[in-house]
Amino acid sequence: MSVLVFGGNGQVGQELLRALAPLGRVVATTRSGKLADGSDCEIADFNAPESLPALLDRLQPSAVVNAAAYTGVDRAEQEPEVAFRANAQAPAVIAQWCATHGVPMVHYSTDYVFKGDGAAPYGEDDTTEPLGVYGSSKRDGENAVRAAGGRHLIFRTAWVYASHGGNFLRTMLRVGAERDELRVVADQVGTPTPAALIADVTARVLQHPGQLSGTWHLTASGQTSWHGFAEAIFAEAVAVGVLTKAPRVQAISSDQYPTPAKRPAWSVLDNRKLQQDFGIVLPTWQAGLQRVMSEIASG
Repeated sequence: MSVLVFGGNGQVGQELLRALAPLGRVVATTRSGKLADGSDCEIADFNAPESLPALLDRLQPSAVVNAAAYTGVDRAEQEPEVAFRANAQAPAVIAQWCATHGVPMVHYSTDYVFKGDGAAPYGEDDTTEPLGVYGSSKRDGENAVRAAGGRHLIFRTAWVYASHGGNFLRTMLRVGAERDELRVVADQVGTPTPAALIADVTARVLQHPGQLSGTWHLTASGQTSWHGFAEAIFAEAVAVGVLTKAPRVQAISSDQYPTPAKRPAWSVLDNRKLQQDFGIVLPTWQAGLQRVMSEIASG
C-alpha cells in the first residue's frame, strides 16, 4: 500500500506518519515542503485546490488520508474564503480524484459541525448546524467528500491534543508552570482526544477487510469540561514529574472568556458505531491523557 498523507506537520499528521509506516510506503505533504524534523516532503497548497490533481496524478497513491485543514476557529470569522478553500474546496478536489481512480479517502471532521445545544452524545446522523465559519467550512468539506461518490471514511473528532504542536494541554503546561492560578471555562463539555489515538485507529481501519464507507465519530470515551480537563492535566503532570506543583484552576463561564467565534457548549460525540463496525475499543480520555503525559515525561 502507498498512502498519501496531506498535512504531515499537524498534530494528527505527525502521528499518522508513525502509525501508517507498517502499512507500506507513506508519502507526506505540507504547505512548505518540510516536515517537523526538517526533512523534505511533497508540497501541497490547500489555498490553491486546483494544483492538487497534478500532485495526485504524479504520486498515484493507493490510499489518501487528509489531515490538512484550516483550524483557526476565531481567525476564520475574518477570512472565510481561506477557510472554505482549505476545508471544503480542497477536499472536494481530492475526493473527486479518489473517486475517479477507485482510491479510498480518509477525511477528518469536527464536533464544530454541530450546534452544541444537545444533552445526549451526538450520533453520526444527527442534524449538522454549525455556529460559525470554521464549522460551516468543515461541514461543506464532509458533504463534498460524500458527493464525490467514491469510498470515503469521514472521522469526526474533537478536542484534539498531543505531546507536540499547539494545543490546550501544551498551553496549560506552559501557563501552569508560570502562574499560581488559572481561569478555565467550565460550561463547555466534550471529550479530549489524543492525536495518536486518531492515527492508530486510522491505521487499523485501513487494514480492515470490510470495504466500509461512511461517517464515524472518533473520540476517546467519556466526557469532561475544559476546566475538568485542565485539572486532570495538572494532577497528571505533578504525578509524573512534569510540574512540581499544580496551580489552582478557577471555573468560569464562556461569557467570562469571550471569543470571536462561538464555541459549541456540548461537543460529546457518540463513538459506539465506530467501535461496533471496526471491532475497536476506544479508551477513556483519562487513559489517553496518561499516555500522552508519560510521553512528555520521558522526554
